[in-house]
Amino acid sequence: MMQRWNPFQDLRQMQDTMDRMWRRFGDAPDVPAESRPEIEAWAVPLDVVRQGDDTVIRASMPGVKPEDIQVSIEDNVLTIKGSTAEEHLGGEGAFLMRERRSGSFHRALRLPDAVDPDKVEPRYSHGVLTITVPKADAKRARQLQVQFGGASGEDA
Repeated sequence: MMQRWNPFQDLRQMQDTMDRMWRRFGDAPDVPAESRPEIEAWAVPLDVVRQGDDTVIRASMPGVKPEDIQVSIEDNVLTIKGSTAEEHLGGEGAFLMRERRSGSFHRALRLPDAVDPDKVEPRYSHGVLTITVPKADAKRARQLQVQFGGASGEDA
């Protein structure tokens, strides 16, 4: 059967293979933790949507405790960071496959200039962090009343 070649699919497969290899190396029991490469940090998957005048950011963080999440805004950059407990197998056990993320996470997004950083509301529920970023009142569209008549007040 003929199939169209997709070089990006081949690159994704190669990247997945390399990721698995690095994860396996990072979990090697004979390698001291301090000499392992920093592969535990992971980027939080996000959805960013516009709802009316607000920007809503949803970050998936299953298994993360709310007290382990830090949200900050500085110079219009929203930063989400924190950590999850690492799971170690004791004794003779070893992971056969490991896809769930653990360790520290970090994500930063530049916010538009038209937002009000003082009114940002982060909420965490069922493994999803939802951050509502409202538009600044000064930047909201205003409806202007059209005046009738000339400069002297007479109708044209």
